[in-house]
Amino acid sequence: MTAFWALVIKDLRLFFGDRRAVIMSFIAPILIGSFFGYVFGGGPKKEQSKVKVLVVDQDRSATTKELMGSLEKENGIEAATAELAEAREAVRKGRAPVAIVLPKGFGESASRALFMPGAKPEITVMYDPSHTVESSMVRGMLTGQIMQTVSKGAFSGETGKRTVSEALRSLEGSTMDAGEKSTLQGLLKSVEKYNALPPASSGGGGFSIPFAMKDEPLTARAGVLYNAYAHSFGGMAIQFMLFMGIDVGIGMLLLRQRGLWRRFRAAPLSKTVLLGSRACSATLIGMMILSVVFTFARVAFDVRIEGSLLGFVGVCAAFSLMTAAYGMLIAAIGRTPEAARGLAILATLLMVMLSGAWVPSFLFPQWMQPVTKAIPARWAMDGIDAMTWRGSGGEEAVMPILVLLSGALVFGVVAVWRFRWEAE
Repeated sequence: MTAFWALVIKDLRLFFGDRRAVIMSFIAPILIGSFFGYVFGGGPKKEQSKVKVLVVDQDRSATTKELMGSLEKENGIEAATAELAEAREAVRKGRAPVAIVLPKGFGESASRALFMPGAKPEITVMYDPSHTVESSMVRGMLTGQIMQTVSKGAFSGETGKRTVSEALRSLEGSTMDAGEKSTLQGLLKSVEKYNALPPASSGGGGFSIPFAMKDEPLTARAGVLYNAYAHSFGGMAIQFMLFMGIDVGIGMLLLRQRGLWRRFRAAPLSKTVLLGSRACSATLIGMMILSVVFTFARVAFDVRIEGSLLGFVGVCAAFSLMTAAYGMLIAAIGRTPEAARGLAILATLLMVMLSGAWVPSFLFPQWMQPVTKAIPARWAMDGIDAMTWRGSGGEEAVMPILVLLSGALVFGVVAVWRFRWEAE
């Protein structure tokens, strides 16, 4: 064991003596984690950003002006007027994700469409294809605001009176079924009487969505809000730990290329001691990376371990061991450092992407979500999320730990089996 620990200490000294390795492994995940956390909403006290929406009002009626006023009061969007060419160019160049075009005659046509069959006014929604989520959100808000504004205009004001009168006249010569015609005429006459009431009596509020929604984000416990920094720091730590695993594998290939492994083998040291010491030092470095990253996140962004501390440590330790075995696997199957580096980086980036480190895995397409469960890093990400902002108990860490340890075992066995002492 003396030789084993001497080799471990040697690896640690080499790691901390390499400024690039320290920066990439410690500072990079902190900086990038801070950036992604800020982009995806920041801490629980940060005000959510608004979606910029350009409104092209070609009608310029009382209805569209009132609709614009309602959109400006919406919490989730930042509405601004624009000309058609200006709005189209802004969306095309990515300066605004969504633009809405209200056509000429929209106010009267929409009011008429409430009571009379025929063509309906068409609203054009221009959107950036990379912002489909924002586009869907704006469509939902727009539907509710249009329903309330148009119905208000139909039941009050000159537009509503004129529309109801036109509808009654068109029904006189209609071939509609007598019973249906009589019922519709009764409805329109009631609306006509309602429009004749003084404004103070009628109110003229218009139709509104007949329910209210209450947001209740479910996290660790009542009163604890989702902290986006928790996920972003976990994701970036996992990404750069896997990059550290690449460095472990490439370092072993370089040692083999220089003939050092052949010299080690000449010493009275077994393959288990030599490869085990390398795995142990990489595991310790991984634990240091996670400790430093989450300590910084706790101090700077109030990221807390809301769940089981023991479960969090277990997930971190299991993933660190898996990362070390991943590095050994790279060394075992790689022929040269140059050839192995490109393939390892590609495999690592795919693993990081599918793990949910960049964006939460529940945002993936439905067909992709079962596939990602075959990626060990996905379990590490889920385990860290569960122990931090989700506030789960230690039982939720058991499966991620088992999967990560299984991955470490498979990688390690293949690495020992395939490892070559001398360069080809």
